[in-house]
Amino acid sequence: MAAIRVTTKEVMAKGCVTTEEAIRVLGCSRTTLYDLLDREILPCLRVNSCRNVPVAALEKYVEQ
Repeated sequence: MAAIRVTTKEVMAKGCVTTEEAIRVLGCSRTTLYDLLDREILPCLRVNSCRNVPVAALEKYVEQ
């Protein structure tokens, strides 16, 4: 299956983003993102074992 490419603008138009999308938006490593989530610097919503980052929280973090 081919990967679907989306722009940062398309990702941010959603209410929440996946961890993979948050990594692309922030331009950070997976380890760094999970560190931010574990230290509650970035909030996340858990759905079963998946974490989703609210777009508003991501935007606020980027503006800092």
